[in-house]
Amino acid sequence: MAEALELESELRCGVMLAGAGRADVLRLAQRIESGGFDSIFVGDHVAFHVPILESLTLLSFLAAATERVTLGTAVYLLPLRHPTTTAKTSSTLDVLSGGRLVLGVGVGGEFPPEFEASGVPVGERGTRTDEAIEVLRQLWSGEPTLHRGRHFAFGPVALSPTPVQPGGPPIWVGGRRAPAWRRAGRSGDGYISHMASPEMYSDQLSRIRQHAAQSARPSRRFTTAALLFTALADDYEQALDRAASGLERIYRVPFREAAARYCLLGRPEDCLERLRQFAASGVRHFVLSPLGEPQEFVERVSEAILPELGGLL
Repeated sequence: MAEALELESELRCGVMLAGAGRADVLRLAQRIESGGFDSIFVGDHVAFHVPILESLTLLSFLAAATERVTLGTAVYLLPLRHPTTTAKTSSTLDVLSGGRLVLGVGVGGEFPPEFEASGVPVGERGTRTDEAIEVLRQLWSGEPTLHRGRHFAFGPVALSPTPVQPGGPPIWVGGRRAPAWRRAGRSGDGYISHMASPEMYSDQLSRIRQHAAQSARPSRRFTTAALLFTALADDYEQALDRAASGLERIYRVPFREAAARYCLLGRPEDCLERLRQFAASGVRHFVLSPLGEPQEFVERVSEAILPELGGLL
C-alpha cells in the first residue's frame, strides 16, 4: 500500500520574522529573500507578553514586499477566530501573494487572557481547531458550503475568489502533544514542531505516520518542518546565555535548561551538525527563529549555513 505521507526530498530553510516597525520589517524581509532563504514565517497572538503584529495582516504586507519566498504562519491560533473569516482572509492573501501562503495552525493556550478577550473557552480550543480545518477546506473550494457542527453552523454560502493554490494553502499543524500529531496525520498537509529535539521529532513523525495510516487518507505530499530558536556566537556559553535570556523575556518563565536542549546554539558549524541530526530525523523545512540582532543573523546564516544545507542529507 502506498505511503499516506509523501515526504519531500529536498531541504529548505526559512526565517521567523519579528518586528513592530514598518521600516525594519520591510528591510529584513527583503534581505531574507535576497539572501537565498526559502521562506518567511511569522508568529501569531491576539495578545501576549511582548508586542506582536497580527499575523495575516503582516503577511499581506510581506506579500507586497517580496516576490519569491513562501510566506507562512508558525502558528496561527485558529480557535481564536471564526473559520469563515479566516478562510476569506487567507484566500485573499493567497491570491495577493501569487499562491505563496502556508497556513500553519495551532491551538495555543499558553496565554489564557487572549482566549477570554476573544470570547473563546480555552477548553474548547482543540475541538474548535479540528472543526475549523474542515470548514476552511470546504470554503476554499468555492462551492456552496452548508455546515452544521459543534461550534459553527452556517450556509449555504460560497466564498470567492478562491485561493490560487488548488484546494487552498497547505495547512501545517503545530503542537507538542498527542492531539497535534493526530491532527497532522489525519488532516494536515504538514507538521511544524516547536521545542523538540531530533530524537523527539523522530518519535513525533512516527506517531503522525500511524495516524495517517489509520485514517486511510489519500496519499499526499507532506511537509515536515521544525521551528528552531537559534543563537549564533563563537562561544557556546555566550550563545546559551543569549538564548535563555531571550526566551525568558518572551515567555516569562525560566528557559536555560530548555534552551540547551532544544535550541541551535554556537558557531554556524555547530548549528549545521544539529541541523544534520534533525534532517536524519525527518525534518525537511527548517524555520530558524533568531535570538539576537535579526539583520546580523540573516547575513551570517546566508553566508555560512545556507550554502552547506544541501549536503546535510
